[in-house]
Amino acid sequence: MTRMYHYATVSKALDQLHEKGFTCDFNLNSDLIKKNPEKFEIVHVYRYEGESDPGDEAVVYGIKSTSGKKGVYVAGFSADSDQETAMLLNDLTIKGR
Repeated sequence: MTRMYHYATVSKALDQLHEKGFTCDFNLNSDLIKKNPEKFEIVHVYRYEGESDPGDEAVVYGIKSTSGKKGVYVAGFSADSDQETAMLLNDLTIKGR
């Protein structure tokens, strides 16, 4: 079951997840998820909507692997973000419901 929490900022969400042991940066290791998406589960989702600029929107995922590795992935909606991984994570979220 995916739990949604709301923190004031992306950095606050990242701090909270880090305190809970989510220390791997999946933005730097997104290939791990792309190669074996079935080995990952999203356990936390934080959504941020840009009030004035849709480009400010972001989703922070707390992700756990079947091997016990816990980490975070921040998906932005700007043109330069990694859309492939973001779509994959969105699919994982939907499957988990």
